[in-house]
Amino acid sequence: MAIETYKALTESQEGLKVKCTSRGMSFILDEPENLGGTNEGMNPVEALLSALGACKVIVARSFARSQKINLKSITLEEEGELDPDGFTGKNKEAKIGFSKITSKFHIEADNTEEEIQKFVEFIERTCPVQDSLVNSPEMVHEIHLNK
Repeated sequence: MAIETYKALTESQEGLKVKCTSRGMSFILDEPENLGGTNEGMNPVEALLSALGACKVIVARSFARSQKINLKSITLEEEGELDPDGFTGKNKEAKIGFSKITSKFHIEADNTEEEIQKFVEFIERTCPVQDSLVNSPEMVHEIHLNK
């Protein structure tokens, strides 16, 4: 199968707000007021946690039947530990991004605990967002000056 390219456009708005657009759909990211924003949207790290949880839910729903899981409902809580002193430059030793992410699966299914455990392991292995975080992709940047 050929490689597919996904695209997103992020545009600065007033203050710290950012408009995020992909495939004609958009949403706003912002920062809470205590970090200089207007609190009109999630901040980027909250959006990252949401994307991770959403990806796992989609994988679970997409593969439940083929994995012989009678999935009635699934909810994920994603918690990330981050030291703001890292990205603010207050502590040069602190990690800039998340140091730990915990996924809490809430699953209702007519399966044994062992079957659910194997299914969760499958989800963790199959989620593209998790794979991108665990096995970081090559990062490339280009600069285009608008004059």
